[in-house]
Amino acid sequence: MPFLRNLAVVVAALWVTVPLSAQKVNYDEAAVAPYELQDPLVFADGKKVRKNQWQERRKEILGMFQHEMYGVLPPKGEGIFLETIEEGSTLHGQGTRRQVRMWFRPDKTGPKVDWLIVTPNNVEGPVPVVLLYNYAGNHTILPDEEILVSDAWFQGLFGEKDNKASADDRGKYNRDAEKTVYPVGTLAARGYATVTACYNEVSPDPSPVQMKDGIKMQDGFAYTGVFDLWGPRDPSRGDNTTSLMAWAWVLMRAMDMIEQDPTLDQSRVILTGYSRLAKAALIAGAFDERFPVVVPVQTGGGGVPLAKRNFGESVATEVVSFRHWYCRAYDKYADNTDALPFDQHMLLACVAPRALLVEGFDSPWFDTKGEYLAVKAASPVWKFLGKKGMPDVEWPSDYDTSAIGPHLGYVRRAGDHGITPIDWAWMLDFAEGIWNKR
Repeated sequence: MPFLRNLAVVVAALWVTVPLSAQKVNYDEAAVAPYELQDPLVFADGKKVRKNQWQERRKEILGMFQHEMYGVLPPKGEGIFLETIEEGSTLHGQGTRRQVRMWFRPDKTGPKVDWLIVTPNNVEGPVPVVLLYNYAGNHTILPDEEILVSDAWFQGLFGEKDNKASADDRGKYNRDAEKTVYPVGTLAARGYATVTACYNEVSPDPSPVQMKDGIKMQDGFAYTGVFDLWGPRDPSRGDNTTSLMAWAWVLMRAMDMIEQDPTLDQSRVILTGYSRLAKAALIAGAFDERFPVVVPVQTGGGGVPLAKRNFGESVATEVVSFRHWYCRAYDKYADNTDALPFDQHMLLACVAPRALLVEGFDSPWFDTKGEYLAVKAASPVWKFLGKKGMPDVEWPSDYDTSAIGPHLGYVRRAGDHGITPIDWAWMLDFAEGIWNKR
C-alpha cells in the first residue's frame, strides 16, 4: 500500500529531525502517560462559559487552532465564479452529471477547481448533498468518458505515474471491491446528490521526500494553487495558512456554490472525507456553521484523536511528515504536548450543536480509541447547548453502533483504511435520523 510505504520513509526521517523523546511511536496503552484536557466550557482566563457566551468561547478556540496549528483562515475574497463546462446523463439515465469549474476571480484567471455534481433524476425539488474531496480525480468516481481527467499534480499515492492522472483509472473507485468506494449510484438511488472535486486541484500534496529545484516540495511547491490568491507567505509568521486550511477553505467555497444551486438543498448537506481529507472536512465543519452534518472518517492524528494521549500518530510525526499541513507554531509542541493550550476535542466542540459522527477503524497508527475519547470530552458542549451528547457507553467494539446518538456519535470497524459501504451506510442513517425528525 503506497501510504504505508511512504509512512516507513517518514518514520525513518524522524530519527534525524525530532528530539529523542519525541521520536518513538507509542502503541502501548500502558505507556500512555496521564494528561489533562482543557474544558471547552471554560475560557482561557479560567471563567466558566455562560449560556449566551458559547459563540465567544468558540471564537477563542478557533483562534487557537488558527494561530497554533492549522494557520489562519483566509478571507472569502472576491467570491466564486462558476462555469458549467459539461452536462449530460449518467447512471444509465437515473442521474444528471454536471462538471462545474470554480474560479475565484471575476475574470476567470488564476486558480480553478473542477467540481463533479451528480444529481438523481427521480427526486423532485432540492435534494440533499454529500460533499467531499476525492484523491485521484473526478474521472475515478464514474466511468463516464465525458468526465475530464484532472490536470493537477499528483504525489503518486494511488499509483499515478509521472505525477499525472491517467484515463485508465476511470471509474476505479466506483467498485465495491476497492478499499475505498464512492457509491454515486447508491447515493442517487437514496435521493442524494454527490458533489466532489480532487483536492490536488486546490493545492498539491507532496510527500516529505519529494524535491523540486533543491527544495523540499512541502516547503515551497505545496503552497501553490489557491495559495496564489493570497500573496507571498510571510516567513516571520508562525501561523501562515497551511494546506489543510486551504483545503478546508475551498470546501467552504463549495458550500457557497451549493447555496447558489436551486437543485441542491443547503440545509441537508453531509460534509465528509477520509484520512487527510477527513481532517480538511472536520476543519471546514468546525469553522463554517453552514454545514449541518459533519462526518470525518479515519482522520488520523491532527484530526480527531487526542494529541496529548501520545498514541500512534503524534505531533512529533505530524510536523515532520506533513510540514505543509501544520503551521510552524505547532512545531514547538512536538516534544511537549502537555503545553498544548487545546486538544482535538475542542475542535470537535466547535461543530456543536450541529451533527457530528466520527468514524474510525482499527489501525493503531490512527488511534481510534483516542477518537472515542475526544468525542466523549466534547460531548458536554452538545448538552450545554440543549442537544443530546454521545451516549454514555464504554469504548464500543467493532460495528457496535451504541455510541451513536441523535446529534453526536462515534463508531468503528475492522478492515482497511478507506471509506467503504458500511461507512457510507452509517453516515446516511445518522443524517437521515436528524432530517426525518423535522
